[in-house]
Amino acid sequence: MADTPAECNIKVLCRFRPLNQSEVIRGDLFLPKFQEDDTVIVGGKPYAFDRVFPTNTTQEQVYNTCAKQIVKDVLSGYNGTIFAYGQTASGKTHTMEGKLHDPHQMGIIPRIAEDIFNHIFAMDENLEFHIKVSYFEIYMDKIRDLLDVTKTNLSVHEDKNRVPFVKGCTERFVSSPDEVMDVIDEGKSNRHVAVTNMNEHSSRSHSIFLINIKQEHVETEQKLCGKLYLVDLAGSEKVSKTGAAGSVLDEAKNINKSLSALGNVISALAEGTKTHVPYRDSKMTRILQDSLGGNCRTTMFICCSPSSYNEGETKSTLMFGQRAKTIKNTVSVNLELTAEEWKKKYEKQKEKNKNLKSIIQKLEAELNRWRNGESVPEEERLSSKDPKSIEQYDNTPIIDNLLPAGGGVSVINEERSKYEEDVSNLYRQLDDKDDEINQQSQLAEKLKEQMMDQEELLASTRRDFEKIQEELCRLQMENDLAKEEVKEVLQALEELAVNYDQKSQEVEEREQTNQQLSEELQHKTALLSVVQRELNQLQELNGLQRKRAAEVLNLLLRDLNDIGAIIGTGDIKTSSTSETKGNGSAVEEEFTVARLYISKMKSEVKSLVNRSKQLESTQADAHRKIQANEKELASCQLLVSQHQAKIKSLTDYMQNMEQKKRQLEESQDALSDELAKLQAHEKRHELSEEEDINRLDGDEKLQTTLQEQLESHREAHQKQLSRLRDEIEDKQRMLDELTDLNQGLLLEQERFVSDYEKLKSEEQEKDAKLQNLILLNEQRDQAREDLKGLEETVAKELQTLHNLRKLFVQDLTARVKKSAELDCEEGLGNVAQKQKISFLENNLEQLTKVHKQLVRDNADLRCELPKLEKRLRATAERVKALENALKEAKENAMRDRKRYQQEVDRIKEAVRAKNMARRGFSAQIAKPIRPGHHPLSSPIISSIRPGGIYAHNN
Repeated sequence: MADTPAECNIKVLCRFRPLNQSEVIRGDLFLPKFQEDDTVIVGGKPYAFDRVFPTNTTQEQVYNTCAKQIVKDVLSGYNGTIFAYGQTASGKTHTMEGKLHDPHQMGIIPRIAEDIFNHIFAMDENLEFHIKVSYFEIYMDKIRDLLDVTKTNLSVHEDKNRVPFVKGCTERFVSSPDEVMDVIDEGKSNRHVAVTNMNEHSSRSHSIFLINIKQEHVETEQKLCGKLYLVDLAGSEKVSKTGAAGSVLDEAKNINKSLSALGNVISALAEGTKTHVPYRDSKMTRILQDSLGGNCRTTMFICCSPSSYNEGETKSTLMFGQRAKTIKNTVSVNLELTAEEWKKKYEKQKEKNKNLKSIIQKLEAELNRWRNGESVPEEERLSSKDPKSIEQYDNTPIIDNLLPAGGGVSVINEERSKYEEDVSNLYRQLDDKDDEINQQSQLAEKLKEQMMDQEELLASTRRDFEKIQEELCRLQMENDLAKEEVKEVLQALEELAVNYDQKSQEVEEREQTNQQLSEELQHKTALLSVVQRELNQLQELNGLQRKRAAEVLNLLLRDLNDIGAIIGTGDIKTSSTSETKGNGSAVEEEFTVARLYISKMKSEVKSLVNRSKQLESTQADAHRKIQANEKELASCQLLVSQHQAKIKSLTDYMQNMEQKKRQLEESQDALSDELAKLQAHEKRHELSEEEDINRLDGDEKLQTTLQEQLESHREAHQKQLSRLRDEIEDKQRMLDELTDLNQGLLLEQERFVSDYEKLKSEEQEKDAKLQNLILLNEQRDQAREDLKGLEETVAKELQTLHNLRKLFVQDLTARVKKSAELDCEEGLGNVAQKQKISFLENNLEQLTKVHKQLVRDNADLRCELPKLEKRLRATAERVKALENALKEAKENAMRDRKRYQQEVDRIKEAVRAKNMARRGFSAQIAKPIRPGHHPLSSPIISSIRPGGIYAHNN
């Protein structure tokens, strides 16, 4: 109800956005020129509005200028509307919403949500507020609830005061700005957006966020109600610029259609001469009927692009704003009177009615006198200057037609009541028709969906039939391939049989060859034993000779020591020259004989050594041949066993393939029968569908029968399709088993080949190691031979020295007392002997040093060998320990990952349950807000009282 109605114009504000990146790259010009705060010049023409915002205006400046006052008006009991109009990508959503959780970039809606509660908390504490919000969008000319996506086609009704509202829309009670933001976030996530050439986040629907605020004074029980509509309109589009296609194009058509209806309403209201305003042309204008020319303080943002590329759209938007600026709304406070106020008003109207009745009686009396032909004097006439008549003219309509006396008032009241009743009936019928139209449209959509489902079912049945035919063809092809594979297997079996006979013959030949080699090996073994005995005898003889050489060497060393002692005394004298010459010749002869004997022994030893080497090499060759023959025999036996196993497996496989072939033929026959049945059934189904559809046009009962038959046919089709799918799955399973068997055989064959290659590589490695060992053994034997040669050389030299010692001792003892004439010659002879002895001693010392060095090297190597073996074992243990540690680390990582996943799932479940509980409570409990008190975290108990829902803090 309105106490003091007042007129006010729609407040229009213009806002220009900056040039975007694509416009800057394209080189577009900046069109607008800003003169003052309320004027902008575009294309040389000025446009005046209540306020013009240039491109550098902040969100806070926009809010403080246009929306801050409307919050106070709504809290004072007025209705308010803020909506943004403009071309697509002109900044409407940025102005209304912005970045919801950014303090600097948030738009009007989140700022209003916070500002409302700030005003409430600063008001009188005796006031109690109930705030509920709803959020819906108009998409494709259908009202869709953004807080409950299941409500997709809501209808518009009128209340008792003929104010339009959306019936069935979800309403959430809120008590803090955070709860309002949660509702906005939830609704925004369900809103329709799309990507176009002009905007990456283009709104495809008109969204309306409604805040309904009811306040009650606790002491006086005075109630005020205010509604605030926050509307974000979708932008007008040119398909040539946005590049819309498909569903986006359909959305653009509906958007432009609804905006055109809004423009028609604005034009009709701006002219002021039209009696009919086309509010019902669009659901958006129907909802905003009170905001456009009704009881509402309306603020309109016209958002424009500054680019020369969009000059036409910008001028059209500015003209729209100028037309809207001329619209006048009649606003009044939405006040609910108390019983006492109603009583006072009733008494006042009753007194007024009494005065009017007396005036009517006087007028009727005067009228009767005039009708009777009497002349009424001027002083008895009802003067127009009478305050009562003035009150009558000011407050009651002038009745032009004169009614008969005595029944005029009652007739007027009856006609008025009848007229009001007819009007209410007509509006009620109109609402009923709207509901009926909505129901019929929903029923038509359901029938359309059912028909689409039936068509999809038929299409899916046809597709399944085609798939079955393709599957049947594939099975036939696979059957043919299986037959060819069976033929190939039979040919392979025949080839294997032939190869088996050949291999058997080769095995027999190899056995004969092996037997011959065994006989030769026995013969060679006997010869080897004989040679071994001879070698042992030679080794014993060689040992005796070494002992003798050692004894001779010891005697020679002892004689040399004696000679050195004798020479050192200087008492030896020489005798005659003739005796010296004779003894020298005898010594030379003996020395020559000794040399010949030594060379003969040396040649005999060499011949024995060569013969021993030949026998050893012959023995090694025979041993290698035996090993090679044994390996070849083992490989032949393994090959024979493998061929036998392969023949057996192929025989089994051939039998299985025969069985599967028979099964596939049987399944093929069954599928052919099923195919014929399906074709016949489909024909009957099509005929029955045509008959049912013809009957459906005549009677609704036949429609239900058609639905039942369609359901039964669909169930039968589904059963048949499920049975066919099961059969196909069985066939596929059989084929998979055959494929798995074949793959298993191939894998087993590959495994055998890999094992063979592995054994072969190991054998090659062992052969290489054996060759290295043989080479090392040969090197060791060569070193031994070299050492033996050195020992023989030393023995020869020692024998020579021993012989010389004997000769020298005999010669010196025989001629010690001879003449002194030959002292010089004997001195010269002693010098030569000394030189020879010193030479031999030097050679002996060198040989001794070499022998000692070899002994030391051998000892060092023997000492190093245990260390290296120990180091190798330690390395192996270290590798094993690292492998175990790696395995444990992997297991621990898997356990940690599993535990982390379980913890994450638990946290998600807890958060989901918490959100569901919070959402469930906040949607049904009305939470009172009292000024001066901020929302508390204490438990809230809801209670229902007459006139509303209350909740009190504990």
